[in-house]
Amino acid sequence: MSLLSLEQISVAFGHNPLLSKISFAAEAGERVAIIGRNGAGKSTLLKIISGEQVPDEGMVRLEGGMKIAQLPQELPEANGKTVRDVVSEGAGEAHSLMTRYFKLLEDFENDHSDELGDIQTKLDQIQGWDLEQRVNHMIQRLALPADKLMSELSGGWRRRVILAQALISNPDVLLLDEPTNHLDVPTIEWMEQQLQQFRGLILFITHDRRFLEKLANRIIEVDRGNLISFSGSIHEFLVFKEKLLEEEGRANALFDKRLAEEEVWIRQGIKARRTRNEGRVRALEALRVERSERIGRQGNAKMAIETKEKSGKLVAEFSQVGHSFEDKVILQPMDLVVNRGDRIGLVGPNGCGKSTLLKILLGDLEPSEGTVRQGTKLNVAYFDQLREQLDPEQTVAENVGEGKDVIEINGQNKHVIGYLGDFLFPPERARTPIKALSGGERNRVLLAKLFTKPANLLIMDEPTNDLDVETLELLEELLMNYDGTLLLVSHDRSFLDNVVTSVIAFEGEGKVKEYVGGYQDWIRQGGKFPTESTSQTNAEPTKKEKAKAEKEAAAVVVAKPKAKLSYKLQREFENMPEAIAKLESEIASLHATTSSADFYTGDADQVQKTLAKVSHKEEELEKTMERWLELEEMKNG
Repeated sequence: MSLLSLEQISVAFGHNPLLSKISFAAEAGERVAIIGRNGAGKSTLLKIISGEQVPDEGMVRLEGGMKIAQLPQELPEANGKTVRDVVSEGAGEAHSLMTRYFKLLEDFENDHSDELGDIQTKLDQIQGWDLEQRVNHMIQRLALPADKLMSELSGGWRRRVILAQALISNPDVLLLDEPTNHLDVPTIEWMEQQLQQFRGLILFITHDRRFLEKLANRIIEVDRGNLISFSGSIHEFLVFKEKLLEEEGRANALFDKRLAEEEVWIRQGIKARRTRNEGRVRALEALRVERSERIGRQGNAKMAIETKEKSGKLVAEFSQVGHSFEDKVILQPMDLVVNRGDRIGLVGPNGCGKSTLLKILLGDLEPSEGTVRQGTKLNVAYFDQLREQLDPEQTVAENVGEGKDVIEINGQNKHVIGYLGDFLFPPERARTPIKALSGGERNRVLLAKLFTKPANLLIMDEPTNDLDVETLELLEELLMNYDGTLLLVSHDRSFLDNVVTSVIAFEGEGKVKEYVGGYQDWIRQGGKFPTESTSQTNAEPTKKEKAKAEKEAAAVVVAKPKAKLSYKLQREFENMPEAIAKLESEIASLHATTSSADFYTGDADQVQKTLAKVSHKEEELEKTMERWLELEEMKNG
């Protein structure tokens, strides 16, 4: 029996049909992957199912009483709520009623017996009295730190919390939009296991092919306004789709031949025109309309990286290089040689030190011990996963052309609009502000901007986020044929296997080791992630560690000349430890206050003021820590 069915759904933006009279039905136990090109309508389809968007035509049907829950693409706010509170909020009405119930019970001065009676009746009807038990069970099942604040958790752990929030309502349908974005591999593999145990219906969008392979048992492709449904694995679907496109090509060729013959007939001389019949003319008009309504498949992007001048044979050499932030070891002493043409993947949990290693390699950070020798003639290009190189208010063309209409590509002048056409941006889309683009389109803009500059050392931080399969595979091919040096940070296991020739693995406690081959080769050679990366409490850093980890994970930039400390800066640096200690003491005191059993039962305004003070002090500490590290680097330079 179908849990969900869509009947003749249509959506159009302007004159462009995004979805055209699509229909499908899905049942419990199905894990449906929704695939398609960027901008094809995948996210729109999920929004229609969830009720966020109303279709222009058609109807969405859910079996009576069916519940839908979502795992949004955006991370939840890092606020002062506890993990337990956030998970409980997923119960919706039951959570609201229980919160109101206990608040009324604490108001001894007034009589709330009538309202309490109404709440009790509603809780009986929705079986809400077992909420605390369900929350505890979910927290245990997903190994969550129940009493920690969301502000204390990394992005990966906050992603776990909202998965628990989605599951606490016992949904029948679970919607996931790019659930693996910005997660490290251990957390992705953990999520795969959790979702495989879900007994309801899952519909999900993902760019992660390994995640897709492991989870999906049905594929739905959104293609030119239509849906293609296939029960089976992604590999079986791709074989099926190839045959489907061959048949479509043959049918289109026959149609075009017939149309051409009719066009010749209608243009024949006077004798033929006298004898032509009106039925045949009407048939020709119908053929013309049908041909004009045919939507061609979107082409593939055309990418090329210009290396221009080769670097020296040696790119970088580490001799017993190690690094620590105070008592936290980021890198144990290690030797490493990077030669021209190497394609190296960096793998490890978030915050393990990948960005630190890159900064040391580029000379932007002085290691605590050991020496680094850099190669010569290095031209560095950096792909930033946060896309901070893009101005959201400027158009695509303005971002890529940097104010110029003509740019030089491989020694030839090319109009920026024509260049962007190679990256699947038609003229009207090239004049669209960045803020109006999808995630996949923004990634293509960043790639287009990156490839306007010649580079022989390419550093890419999560370049695959939000890319459709065709563009991702093209990028793979481009990087495989790149004759410069590539350093790739990625949690996409398939992408690593297809592109890199060696892996630098961060295996916990600052231990870093190089392996020949890709991700699977590392696993076969006994490689594994540190167990603490997925444990309940040990994975969570202290406030001090968190501030340093965030500093360490900042965007990699090309080395700049380092300045010695002036007298004023030296005094500022010397006063930093005392300022940091004072802030940490104040934060610890505030945390003790907010952790007390009766804190949240006090005056609501005072509670909010205290939580706001906690947030302010934590931000102040992070800025102070960053300034301290900056001054320390300058001092050691």
